[in-house]
This record gives sequence, C-alpha cells and structure tokens, in this order.
Amino acid sequence: MKKNFINELRWRGMIHDIMPGTEEQLNKEVTVGYIGFDPTADSLHIGNLVQIMTLVHFQKSGHKPLALVGGATGLRPPRRKGARSRRPEAERQIRHVRSAQSGRYSGRHEGAARCRLP
Repeated sequence: MKKNFINELRWRGMIHDIMPGTEEQLNKEVTVGYIGFDPTADSLHIGNLVQIMTLVHFQKSGHKPLALVGGATGLRPPRRKGARSRRPEAERQIRHVRSAQSGRYSGRHEGAARCRLP
C-alpha cells in the first residue's frame, strides 16, 4: 500500500504550508516532482538531507522524484560590477561538481529516476 505523501510529511513535521490543490493532485495520479541542487558546492551537506528525504518519501508514495543538479543558474555570472560571465576555469569546476553530484543521486532507490545531464 502506498503512503499518502502529504500525511507522511505532516506526521514528520516537514510541512508548514502547501499550495491549494496540491494534496488533491497527489491523491489523484502519479505526479513528477523535482528538487534542484547547487552545482557550485564541492559536496552534499546536511542541508541537502531534508530535500533528499523529501524525494525518498515522494517516491515511496508512488510518485516520480527527480534530483536536478543545476547548470544554467550555476553558470550565471557572479553579482559583481562588470561581470559578464564566469571565468572558464569556474565553468569547468561547476561542470565537474555537477557530474560528481549527479552520481550520488542516480539509482540509489529502486525505481528512482536517473539524473540526466545535457
């Protein structure tokens, strides 16, 4: 028997508020949900645990989770005067980190959607 995703998160104290109609949608049909992760961080940290566990509960409730390791937003120039783009070495580092992080999410749980990188 599949879990009710919203009830599970409420029981765990993981919901403060939700958009109207969310619970009805999740009870009606299988839904795809995603959470994005920072491609500039060298590794995952404790702050990512809540997001990852949310995806785990989403999947155990019969839905399709996606872990997105950012690319476009991570490649935006830093907010400093005159910055038009990131330096090439910064872009290479972001691509390396993104590739390394995606392996941490892929296939960890039965039926998990695999990360896809462009």
